[in-house]
Amino acid sequence: MKTIHIGLDVGSTTVKIVVIDKNRELLYSRYERHYSDIRKAVLNLIKDTYQQFKDPTITIMVTGSGGISVSKWLDIPFIQEVVSCAKTIEKIIPMTDVAIELGGEDAKITYFEGSSIDQRMNGICAGGTGAFIDQMATLLETDARGLNELAKNHEVIYPIASRCGVFAKTDIQPLINDGVEEADIAASIFQAVVNQTISGLACGKPIRGNVAFLGGPLFFLPELRNRFIETLKLTEEQAIIPENSQLFVAFGAAIESESKEEISFIHLLEKAEELKDSFLNEIGRLEPLFKNQEELDKFRARHEIDVAKIANISTYEGNCYLGIDAGSTTIKIVLINEDGELLYKQYGHNHGKPLALIVKAMQEMYSEMHEKAVLVKSTVTGYGEALVKEAL
Repeated sequence: MKTIHIGLDVGSTTVKIVVIDKNRELLYSRYERHYSDIRKAVLNLIKDTYQQFKDPTITIMVTGSGGISVSKWLDIPFIQEVVSCAKTIEKIIPMTDVAIELGGEDAKITYFEGSSIDQRMNGICAGGTGAFIDQMATLLETDARGLNELAKNHEVIYPIASRCGVFAKTDIQPLINDGVEEADIAASIFQAVVNQTISGLACGKPIRGNVAFLGGPLFFLPELRNRFIETLKLTEEQAIIPENSQLFVAFGAAIESESKEEISFIHLLEKAEELKDSFLNEIGRLEPLFKNQEELDKFRARHEIDVAKIANISTYEGNCYLGIDAGSTTIKIVLINEDGELLYKQYGHNHGKPLALIVKAMQEMYSEMHEKAVLVKSTVTGYGEALVKEAL
């Protein structure tokens, strides 16, 4: 086989590899999450790619936020991801006026203005990126793809902060606790990403003309793209959704590698194999919380001194007092007697449906109470207190 050209994109959450021939036709590609173990992910990608092509001569370049380290480990040339992506856009979709690219933990807007390029990038905070979407999806007990499916049926968009995940959760949890439709929350999360990208990166500079949507989140989540297209009021012709847009940065690295020194693929594989052993010598470890069983026993004994007194709910007769905490992510229910003894308790994740779970727990509690037990007072607190008070 003649020389093949490889582009390796090591991002903040994923690794991508692209193999092209001399005509720049795509021969092979992989896109995978690295789960913070970049060395293992890169090694696996190189090994799997080698199995596809065995031992041809190759050229290779690496790019991405983690690319510099990989470049040093494997002794291969590095190209900045902005340059790499711009090269691909110019060669494959030259009609692009503006490119919006979302990654795992960064976002970019690139303006193509004749011979010059104006590029804005958010690489400091993960607000409004793929990681942000993943984090918000967990609040609805789904993943990014599940969020996309939910958003297809939305009717209302609610304002949600996206500059910071903490602020976003503060907006989302009341919506969940107030019983807002999950489809509307999902679409609102995507709209928050759109707002953050446009306001935080464009900073007032108009996004006009032909707009290309690049990067994993915009490739795998059509509903997120739709929020951008609707917000920017783009026509079908103006919205550019290229094939394999999640691989554009890696593709650019492969193209730029054509001018680099040719090496043997087996040589690269051997270099990658060496990473496993070298990594073991770099791992630092924290001291254990407890050095021995004696320390653990003392800890447990100290914490077991103060415990609530428990009474039998099925035999207790008399006045009872109920406390409900409808928190942002969990529900807590406690029933006590006149002496402050614990008759019933419930603690669990609200799964985005606090009222239904509280009702279920209350039904269980009532089924266990003695017929002469009387619930005389109750109090509710937490994020969902208004919903619980109104409903119960």
